[in-house]
Amino acid sequence: MFKRLRADIEAAKRNDPAARNKFEIWLTYSGVHALSWHRFANRLYKMHLKLLARMVSQFAKFLTGIEIHPAAKIEGGVFIDHGMGVVIGETAEVKSGVVIYQGVTLGGTGKDKGKRHPTIEKDVVISSGAKVLGGFTVGEGAKIGAGAVVLKEVPPHATVVGVPGRVVRIRGEKPDLLQEKVDPNAEEIKYLKCRISKLEAALEKLTGEKFECTKGEIFPVAPDEQADDTASEKEERAAADNGQKEQGGQD
Repeated sequence: MFKRLRADIEAAKRNDPAARNKFEIWLTYSGVHALSWHRFANRLYKMHLKLLARMVSQFAKFLTGIEIHPAAKIEGGVFIDHGMGVVIGETAEVKSGVVIYQGVTLGGTGKDKGKRHPTIEKDVVISSGAKVLGGFTVGEGAKIGAGAVVLKEVPPHATVVGVPGRVVRIRGEKPDLLQEKVDPNAEEIKYLKCRISKLEAALEKLTGEKFECTKGEIFPVAPDEQADDTASEKEERAAADNGQKEQGGQD
């Protein structure tokens, strides 16, 4: 337990440029405190004192703002920076060298039994607000972007961003992957356009009328703007009429 505590403090010193010394880290870093409480709760859980283990984990959550299930497997040398809002699920596994920022969730996607939380391999960085959901593996050295929602396995040394998460780099190079060539939103729009065109063709065949959208229907104008446009049109017509009258009088 003390060996892992030393590894956690070393990880904080290595990854946080604001860290001044190990004593300050031990006293003030909530991520280090949360991991220490988790190791105690995990030992109680393995001794089948599950209720007491859950009580310890909830007490640690109250103190640190970090919720870790007592059954989660976390190696020494993990750094949780700031940590408020971090949630780590029951079957999650976190290897050494991992850096987790605030608001991260290592969770599941449903009520399935068994392995339903992710395995985070060594030296992974999970940025603020990222959600890693499911019983898959995030490969060694991968980087998860802030706010990303990761729902499938991540290759080693990959960079994942977006919702849903997509691989945009592997070892600093853009991969030639099918996911990069397919935009799910564009595919959905194409599908809807196809359906609409077929429905229009069927309606034209039944009614004999051709359906076309006017500019006003595509770009509806607010009532106030419409009133302003009408007033301006009247002024333009009045000015044009006056100009014609003046020209007629001169003639």
